[in-house]
Amino acid sequence: LSLDERIYVKMRNERELRGRLHAYDQHLNMIMGDVEETVTTVEIDEETYEEIYKSTKRNIPMLFVRGDGVILVSPPMRTGT
Repeated sequence: LSLDERIYVKMRNERELRGRLHAYDQHLNMIMGDVEETVTTVEIDEETYEEIYKSTKRNIPMLFVRGDGVILVSPPMRTGT
């Protein structure tokens, strides 16, 4: 992990974070800035029993991330071509 670089963090409970890494420790507790959080929820349609995926995004200026919820840390994923 490099400080002040953008990272992608996959969390428990279908949460994803993209932002700038300011600090971290041996437990993967992190302080991130300019974070975009994406939360994906799954609902079941009562008539057709189909899964409906909904994504909610929000921007957070500064965030403390507990390391016990972290699944994956990587450089941000490229989108587009």
